[in-house]
Amino acid sequence: MKHYSAFAVAREALRYHTGWERAWRSPEPKKKYDVIIVGAGGHGLATAYYLGKNYGIQNVAVIEKGWLGGGNTGRNTTIIRSNYLQDPSAAIYEKARSLYEDLSQDLNYNIMFSPRGVMMLAQTHHEIRGYQRTAHANALQGVQTEWITPERVKELVPIINIDGPRYPVLGALWQERGGTARHDAVAWGYARACSAMGMDIIQQCEVKGVRSENGRVVGVDTTKGSIDCDKLGMVVAGHSGQLAEMAGFRLPLEAIALQALVSEPIKPCMDVVVMANTVHGYMSQSDKGEMVIGGGTDAFNNYTQRGSFHHIEETVRALVETFPMISRLKMLRQWGGIVDMTGDRSPILSKTPLGGCFINCGWGTGGFKSIPGSGWGMAQLMATGHSPLTEAFSLDRFKEGRFIDESVAAGVAH
Repeated sequence: MKHYSAFAVAREALRYHTGWERAWRSPEPKKKYDVIIVGAGGHGLATAYYLGKNYGIQNVAVIEKGWLGGGNTGRNTTIIRSNYLQDPSAAIYEKARSLYEDLSQDLNYNIMFSPRGVMMLAQTHHEIRGYQRTAHANALQGVQTEWITPERVKELVPIINIDGPRYPVLGALWQERGGTARHDAVAWGYARACSAMGMDIIQQCEVKGVRSENGRVVGVDTTKGSIDCDKLGMVVAGHSGQLAEMAGFRLPLEAIALQALVSEPIKPCMDVVVMANTVHGYMSQSDKGEMVIGGGTDAFNNYTQRGSFHHIEETVRALVETFPMISRLKMLRQWGGIVDMTGDRSPILSKTPLGGCFINCGWGTGGFKSIPGSGWGMAQLMATGHSPLTEAFSLDRFKEGRFIDESVAAGVAH
């Protein structure tokens, strides 16, 4: 009797029950598409999906140099929230959060959305003022958040130490309808829906050049040959700068690694997401019982997708004071992703100097939570030339000085 691994069984079940075969085997590209999206991560796949669903544009190819969802979409810590300070940020993140609530039904695919709540701890008086300001701004924006006391924090998270000697918990910004989702399932759900529309998802297909005529994009050169298109969307996160240079323009970005780790699985002990920005650490518990832990970005520019000892030391040391029980845990695994950071810590969703070419990048360390809203706005921009969700995030803001400063609301930018 032949034996199959658990992964093989799950893969075959996925193919049988969802009609995944088309996307799994990566069809050969056609000669021309109406739209090519470079990047088969959450943002790229969501853009393709809403192009088809909202605007009927289905002659689309999503091309990916690696594998579907293998970049930052499969490397993040799954936090979803929308309590940002500036109006444009709150609008696009709240659109994303609201779409997440019904995304499983919309895609007919369980993304395991868990609105467990997200709290951002205030451990200095400066943070109290900053988070209370954000709470007032959110009230005006229609985003449901509230300021809660240390006693309420302890009630929601019994394992927390609110009387830490260096950084006691003085309160928190609490978004009850924030939470988490299964990152791989978000990518797979969008991919399956795109495939069902007849779109091509082409893996192991790296872009080597962008072709243009008379100032307008006409196609791309890839490792699978040349492909023509009428419009091109670049959605490749940390590698946006290289792709933009192929198209003949530069981006105000820097690429930095962001690391995360998980502990060995333990019994359920924390059912909310906690962020401690003063000490640069955040933590939640996965469905498998692992404590999912992350912190700030590396201190230097790099394209590394692996962990390092300094991250374990800095991040876990900071969290042990607030969560003493985790000092006894063993680390299970560690990884990194390449994030693209702008000067104002806000994304770029914009037309570019090359006609017919659009860019979606600069999400920094907050990309996963914005996937549905980003895809919705980017699809509208590519289909119609304008979107209220993306207007403030154009490249022009750097030339005109219209920065959208989210360095406070983003904290460690998660």
